[in-house]
Amino acid sequence: MNKRQEQKERTREHLIQVAFEQFSENGLTSTKTADIAAAAQVSHGTVFSHFPTREVLLETVIEDVGSKIAKRMHELAEKSCGMKEMLEAHLKGIAEYEDFYIRLISEASLLDRVSKNTLIMIQSAISFHLIQVAEQGMKRKQIKQIPLPFLFNTWLGLIHYYLMNKELFAPKESVISVYGAEWIDYFMNLISLEEGGNE
Repeated sequence: MNKRQEQKERTREHLIQVAFEQFSENGLTSTKTADIAAAAQVSHGTVFSHFPTREVLLETVIEDVGSKIAKRMHELAEKSCGMKEMLEAHLKGIAEYEDFYIRLISEASLLDRVSKNTLIMIQSAISFHLIQVAEQGMKRKQIKQIPLPFLFNTWLGLIHYYLMNKELFAPKESVISVYGAEWIDYFMNLISLEEGGNE
């Protein structure tokens, strides 16, 4: 890769990072490309030379965040970790991008079709790994025989409820840092066949 290509790639990565920050702070649907250009200290045209539309930039940011959350879960699933470790990895992944993730789930119905599909693909990857670990726990008789979609949707519903109501539960703090351990304990007690709910 020559210097010009390296510079172009650095600018692209910088725009993704600044867009992530702007979307997190101001919302996915209300942030304009002009806001991102100003925050990145580049011309408005520079944004469009890397991303043909605002929607493509948003899709790129969603995909980037989602792949980072799913990557750690994938690594753990390959090591045959337990359900508790998988839930911890899921929350840790979200916690790194908490403000953006809250915007994403809160504004999902307002996104274009491609961004919605990107979010669905992210949730599907997370679901796959959680279900994989749950099936292993069921075989070992550590987890109750619960319909797998219900198990995943119960977990997601629990954390999404708190995240979408951040102002109610933890207005000045990370919701995950305040409640994450409690969610995991509650969920493990709900699904576990073992005393104390730890797998």
